[in-house]
Amino acid sequence: MKLHLLAACFSTTVLALSAGSAHAEDAKSNVSVVLAETVDVVEPCMAARQDVGRVISENVNEMLVEFDYVNGGLKPRLATEWSKIDDDTWEFKLRPNVKWHDGKPFTAKDVQFTIERNKNKKLSCETGGKYFGGTEFSFETPDANTIRITTKPAQPILPLLMSVMAVEPADATPANEFTRKPIGTGPYTFDKWEIGQSIVLKRNPEYWGEKPQVEQATYLFRSDSAVAAAMVDAGEADIVPAVSVQDATNKETDFAYPNSETTSLRIDTRAAPLNDRRIREAMNLAIDRQAMLGTLFPEQAKIATQLVVPTTIGYNADIPAWPYDPEKAKELVAAAKADGVPVDREIRIIGRNGQYPNATEAMEAIMAMLQDVGLNVKLDMYDVSVWNGYFVAPFVADSGPTLTQSQHDNATGDPVFTAFVKYATDGSHSMVRDPAVDALIAKATSATGDERTKLWKELFAKVNTEIIADIPMFHMVGFTRVSPRLDFKPTIATNSELQLSQIRFK
Repeated sequence: MKLHLLAACFSTTVLALSAGSAHAEDAKSNVSVVLAETVDVVEPCMAARQDVGRVISENVNEMLVEFDYVNGGLKPRLATEWSKIDDDTWEFKLRPNVKWHDGKPFTAKDVQFTIERNKNKKLSCETGGKYFGGTEFSFETPDANTIRITTKPAQPILPLLMSVMAVEPADATPANEFTRKPIGTGPYTFDKWEIGQSIVLKRNPEYWGEKPQVEQATYLFRSDSAVAAAMVDAGEADIVPAVSVQDATNKETDFAYPNSETTSLRIDTRAAPLNDRRIREAMNLAIDRQAMLGTLFPEQAKIATQLVVPTTIGYNADIPAWPYDPEKAKELVAAAKADGVPVDREIRIIGRNGQYPNATEAMEAIMAMLQDVGLNVKLDMYDVSVWNGYFVAPFVADSGPTLTQSQHDNATGDPVFTAFVKYATDGSHSMVRDPAVDALIAKATSATGDERTKLWKELFAKVNTEIIADIPMFHMVGFTRVSPRLDFKPTIATNSELQLSQIRFK
């Protein structure tokens, strides 16, 4: 009896060891990614938002065209080639024999559906509002693998615009509401979403392209940068895309990179006292940006004068940085008050938890600086789901005068990704209502070459020095912590997408 029991125990132990060994072997090809913000939506048309894009973009849902962040330029993805038919029309040849994760074929119908859905005002898609606002589309589909896209006004850089639009299946995507389980063509399928806890992606066995090494990716959410960084050290995680400067202390695992983001506060120019230019100027003069470098922001960050980085065409180097001059700021506030401007009215800073490392502390410092020059400023920090209502139209009604914390990514080199959404009357992030600005944006969007560059420079001078639509802060530098077991180095793309197929194991 004892011999039988001993044999059974031995057999069970062997099985357990075998199963544990197999599990450990499987785990070697899995990765865990720690994000600072809890992902509240998994809708691909919201992938222009950093938290969504790092999970979805080019992993689950692919773009027609891929921007090469390392070498520059465009390369094929779901479209194999593209050509200009006339000033208003581009033709895209689609990759044949590509299937959606549900097994149905990818066709031109899906591309048309995706663009129309991104323009659907009922959805308030981030990608549609951010990149396709002010553009009207019409389509021709000569066959299942060809689509001709006509735009009004003309879009001379339409292939570049297609590099930011995640394509969705027409037959499996709800037309008027966000999806909760995206279906794509990408190298990973959307497996599981435990809201507020984690997201799991699994390798797509039927992927049309090269088989990636990572089999499964689990995304976890930790708002504390130090905790997230420590998880990599403890072997509990593999990548933290954004750690704060004070936590990036390990030369073996921490990588610094220019991340194409520009931090700012958007000014609600419609509401008093912010509708007075003197108050907007005073706020910019009140902030000691230099003192924030090396403390709240990385020492390598650069003081910004506009919402595009210097590598973007049309960047206007002639716009001066705002000096720190609190005495002049106080004089402007006093002058406005003497003219009846209600400078004592409460101004709310609408902050976003975890938008970037030290986001809350930075907003607290700015609030104190604005209070010191005589403005009545209060800080409200929100999770992204609430913050989005203040930042994206239709805005929260009766919110009063607000300054909204912002971080804008323009990694692809053209202001078309910035100008309309931020400054046009119908831009989904815009608080500017100026017909001259609208006309300048429309003219620059259709222009090419030196004329395009010249017009964008004019626009940035107008909105930053004449109107003062923002409080520009910094062109950012990012820090990423990567497990020593991975062969992966972050690039400028890591700020907005994290392609699992680019990860290798040592």
